Amino acid sequence: MSWRLRVPASSANLGPGFDALGLALGIYLHCRFRPAEKLRITVRGRDAESISAGEDNFIWQTALKVAHDHGETLGPIDLLIESEIPLGKGLGSSAAALTAGVIIADKLLGLRWKPNRILDEAARLEGHPDNVAACVLGGVVASATQSGGATSAVSLPLPEQYSVAVVVPDFILPTTQARAVLPAEYSRQDAVFNIQRAALLMAALAAGATSAFPTALEDRLHQQHRARLIPGLEEILRLRAPGLLGCVLSGAGPSVLVFHERGYEQVSDLVRQIFALHSRSSEVVCNAVAKEGFRIWEEDGSWT
Repeated sequence: MSWRLRVPASSANLGPGFDALGLALGIYLHCRFRPAEKLRITVRGRDAESISAGEDNFIWQTALKVAHDHGETLGPIDLLIESEIPLGKGLGSSAAALTAGVIIADKLLGLRWKPNRILDEAARLEGHPDNVAACVLGGVVASATQSGGATSAVSLPLPEQYSVAVVVPDFILPTTQARAVLPAEYSRQDAVFNIQRAALLMAALAAGATSAFPTALEDRLHQQHRARLIPGLEEILRLRAPGLLGCVLSGAGPSVLVFHERGYEQVSDLVRQIFALHSRSSEVVCNAVAKEGFRIWEEDGSWT
């Protein structure tokens, strides 16, 4: 018996929703796994050369940690990893891998966790829930950590009249570097500014209120500080055009989310043009939000 697993990429923050809002993207981490006599990991797909096929593989190490933390022992497996998610680009590659590790442990150990329990475990290991909540639930997700450590999360579908494109530039921005430029404290004015806009953004998404988006995507907590690390970001955030709802940094960057009305996919080219003016090439890797979170299913076919 073997299993197939699919986990979506994700983006966090969505402008004003720093460490609170996220969405699932229509590009995926695919895994296939089964018990085996010895550990064998095969890696294919995007940035495969940067993903370990050894004992230190992050998915495998996550599964081992879940087992250890719950007093269980996990035997060796065959694990095939095929990823569509760029690494180091703010698209939740590590959150997808961590979520996959939790799910693999759950399945092989027979824990029978429901999605909310998988989310709690993934958020505990990740240290924050925004990306993993999108991996588990799909759609546009608001999440928060309860005082006892559990995660509360609610997913909304993206209104059908909207879409989100992901523009990925040709350089990596480590999350540690992007976090290091953030201030230790914020003013009350900036905190209120972001709270207002995060609330407005979720209301605009729920109601399909197109006119609210340019304001709802504004932010004072992280993007202005990270702009010096991402050539062209200041101009990108100021972009206005017919059908363009607004642009925001994807997670810690350097990728950019382009919110737009359906039928205006070409507005992503405006972002690419700005990157090009700053001597950076870029590509559109996705133009869809994943409506659902992870999927796992059994298979009886031969292992290839």
